[in-house]
This record gives sequence, structure tokens and C-alpha cells, in this order.
Amino acid sequence: MPTQGLIRALDARLDELTSSGRRKGAETAIRGVVPAQGGLGPRYLLEGEAEPFLRMNSNSYLGLALRAEIVDAEEQAAAACGTGPGAVRFISGTWGVHTALERRLAAFHSRPAAMLFSSAYATIMGSLPPLIHDKTAVISDALNHNCIINAIALARPAEKHVYRHLDLGELERALTASAKSCTRAIVVTDGIFSMRGDHAPLEAIMQIARQHDGAFAENVIVAVDDSHGIGAFGATGRGTEEYTKAPPADLLVGTLGKAFGVNGGYVVADATIIRYLRETSPFYIYSNPITPPEAAAAHRAVDLVDSPAGAAMLTHLRAMTARFKDGLIRLGLETLPGEHPVVPLMLRDTARTAAMVAHLRRNGILATGLNYPVVPKGDEEIRFQISADHTAGDIDSALEAVGKFGG
Repeated sequence: MPTQGLIRALDARLDELTSSGRRKGAETAIRGVVPAQGGLGPRYLLEGEAEPFLRMNSNSYLGLALRAEIVDAEEQAAAACGTGPGAVRFISGTWGVHTALERRLAAFHSRPAAMLFSSAYATIMGSLPPLIHDKTAVISDALNHNCIINAIALARPAEKHVYRHLDLGELERALTASAKSCTRAIVVTDGIFSMRGDHAPLEAIMQIARQHDGAFAENVIVAVDDSHGIGAFGATGRGTEEYTKAPPADLLVGTLGKAFGVNGGYVVADATIIRYLRETSPFYIYSNPITPPEAAAAHRAVDLVDSPAGAAMLTHLRAMTARFKDGLIRLGLETLPGEHPVVPLMLRDTARTAAMVAHLRRNGILATGLNYPVVPKGDEEIRFQISADHTAGDIDSALEAVGKFGG
């Protein structure tokens, strides 16, 4: 069938994205890794480039994807189980390594039960809508991740309230208003806001939820997506809950694809909630799980984080984060307060952001610029992400390159 009309419309839309500075463009493809050596961390080889790059735009906050014991766990499971699950879980796609990982994640977070999904995005999309009915109010932080926004849109709750970023007064007022007509409320927030590296005050949010709980026949439920926090934040890597000393959220979503260095997402919660989600979540029922080798590698990664070696990696990660952030401040540049390894360099201008990203690439550093609408207008930034496999030499090299930018 002819598609000329569609092609013209899509080309026009792409041109609009380009002219407004919102088009992401071609993706950078990594073709290999140069191992750490000579006091420097690993370097990455790119297609079409001869020289290796320092990678400062990776979610692999602990560098576990390159750890020999994680790779070995995946290879052994592939040899024993094959490369794929073979089916969705309720047919014949559940392997022992899946259930073992779920038990390990539940124990890691001190929760009764856990449930794996194919990604953290799928976890949010698969966990929130089944818990939202026609008498549910959802109250959401304005800077929550796209997956939360889309999950709420998919669920179509009775009421949706979006409070200004970290404005707990607005959160309280939304709960008070929704209690007049709703029987259930779900307060949903990121743990770490991935564009800025700041964190939700979970201890205060949990307190507010408990204060309003009696006004709802089916409770105020707190759901937290801490994909950027778990494994990278808190003394033992248990994320924003640990850092803020908050009581456990009712639903806690994490990822295996960031600090744990593998792939997949998960939710931990009360056992009844997990049983209900297994029966009602289409993102779980109708999608293959992560592969058995991925599950085995993730299990080993959780064990590693939950060990003295993991504690040492987290200590080093905090030190490198502080070194980089302090260096930006010494250069007279603007960043945001916080201890998370997402370190934003606030440039507040689209053209300047693009120019610095290009400058850094010419100097062998991979960093990602964030422009509107990914971030609000005026909040344009470069999001640097520190990893435990960065060394002091890596951090100093990056700061030197930033300091040479004259734009």
C-alpha cells in the first residue's frame, strides 16, 4: 500500500524535532572495551572511531557488567539452561534461577515477596495499573520518570494530582481533596530523580501517607521507583529508603540493568500484592521474562553488592562522586546538591549544552546533554554519571576537559 502521505508527515515531524533541538539523532554504538590499566578505568571503543573513550554516561554505577564473577555466572547458566527462557512464565518460562533471584531480591529489601519483569519500565507499567481502579486517586511528583507518567495514563484513575517537585504541602492537599470521593490513594515517586540526581524525602512522604491513611477505606499506598538508587545509594546500596531512613514503601520498584549491571526489573511488596500482580499484570503474563543467564548473573550481582567487596565499591563510588562534584564547583560551574552519582552540570542553554557535549567527545569523553522536553526549559544540563570503575585519574581527566571548554 502507498505510504507517501505518512512519510511526508513523519519527515515533517522529524524536521520539527531537529529545528527545536529535541531530536536525539543517531545512536553511538560501542564495539569493544579496553580493560582498566595504568591507574585508569576501562575505556570504550566506538564504531567509526579509532581512539578509546572514557564513559561518563552509563547507568552501570558499580561497573558490575565487566566483573569477571558476574560474566562467569551468566556463562555457566547459559551452558546449563540455554540462552532464552523459551516461553512466558505461566506456560513454561519460569526457571529455578528466576525464583531464586526473586527470593534473593525480597531478602535484600527485607520484603515478603518479589516479582521479576523484563525491565524497570515494564515493572512500573505492569504494577501500577492493576492497582488502580475507578475509585483510586493517584498523586505523582511533577518530575517523575516517563514510565510513571505513562502508567498513570494507561490506568486512567478517578483522580490524578501532580504536585510540584518535592512540594510535600501540595502532596498533603491532594490527599485531603481526593479523600472526599476516592477509596484508595496511590502516592508514587521516583526515589532518585534521574535527570538531577536529587532524591525524594521518603521518610516524610511515608509519614504523610500514614497520617492520611484512615481517610481511605483501601489505604494510602506509597509506590517508589528507585531504579537509580538501588545498588548505588545508601551505605549498603539499598537505595533511597536506606539513605533517608524511611520505613519500607508499600511497592518498591528496582532495576537489574543499572547498578547491578545486568538486565530486567522487579518489584518487592507484600506477598498478597505480588500474587495479585502475577494474575493481573499483562506486562508479566504476556511477556517473556529475563533470560536464565541474566537471572543468574543478577543473583550474583546482588550477592556481590551485599558483601564487604560491595561495601568497598560503594565507598569508592561516593569518593569519586564527591571528587567530581567538588571539581566542578572549583571550576566555578553550577551543579546541584546531593550525594548520588548522577552529577548534573547545569548549563541552562540548549546550544551551550550541545557545544560542550561535542567538546568533551573531541577530548575522548562520553557525556550526555539533556535538553527540553526531557528537562524543563532553563534546566538544560549535561548529566555526568560516576561509576565505581572510575579512578581518581579518570575524574581528573574529565575535569580537565570540562575546564578547557570555552563556550
